Amino acid sequence: MAIKWSEKAVSVEALSFSPPIVILTQDDLKKIAAYKAVEFVESGMVLGLGTGSTAKYALDRIGELLRQGKLTNIVGIPTSKKTQEQALSLGIPLSDLDRHPTIDLAIDGADEVDPHLNLVKGRGGSLLREKMVEGACKKFVCIVDESKLVKHLGGNGLALPVEVVPFCWKFTANKLQNLFQRSGCVAKLRNDCEGNPFVTDNGNYIVDLYLKKELGDSQIASDAILRVAGVVEHGMFLDMATTVIVAGERGITIKNKG
Repeated sequence: MAIKWSEKAVSVEALSFSPPIVILTQDDLKKIAAYKAVEFVESGMVLGLGTGSTAKYALDRIGELLRQGKLTNIVGIPTSKKTQEQALSLGIPLSDLDRHPTIDLAIDGADEVDPHLNLVKGRGGSLLREKMVEGACKKFVCIVDESKLVKHLGGNGLALPVEVVPFCWKFTANKLQNLFQRSGCVAKLRNDCEGNPFVTDNGNYIVDLYLKKELGDSQIASDAILRVAGVVEHGMFLDMATTVIVAGERGITIKNKG
């Protein structure tokens, strides 16, 4: 009887040391991707600092490494007022594109990533400054969780943002909707939490395009949108990301351009 009890005890002890099952949340995955991206950062770099929930983790990590003395002589170029405020609170020195027209590295998130590393950005409302900063960098590392991967831009049925001037925005929205009528496009003005028009850091509005079908050739669509009078910029970031870091349940995947 004593032998049987002893065998049972060993079995229970073995079970108690089994590794626990860890279920990663979307925020966990964002943080993992962001920390991986910061590994590309070196002392002395001029950095483009992205906007949004994923980029926030990257800024936190950069600030931490600066405090620890593991990074030095960093200059950040923020892509929004919100990012500027966060960077200042973390002690990250800031500048702008006028003084630093060439950026070594930019780190930012995305709302969608297609198989060619083209992106949709701007659902947070900072697409114009993001495109200016990330278009000036030598290397643009995009960080996402695997839910952002799509077969084609607009593929998750969520907004394709277009920044427009407030003057006669309905006229501009109708032009955009008619432009992609074959894709079942519906153009909607973005509102803030109080029901008023959402205003960007640049004083503009955002018209969100919702597509039922594929947009078609992204470059042709991009050119067509920019030709509409009243459009300032759109949220398709084509051929801009040099590296995309994807965090998923099975770990990190790094996809490089070309």
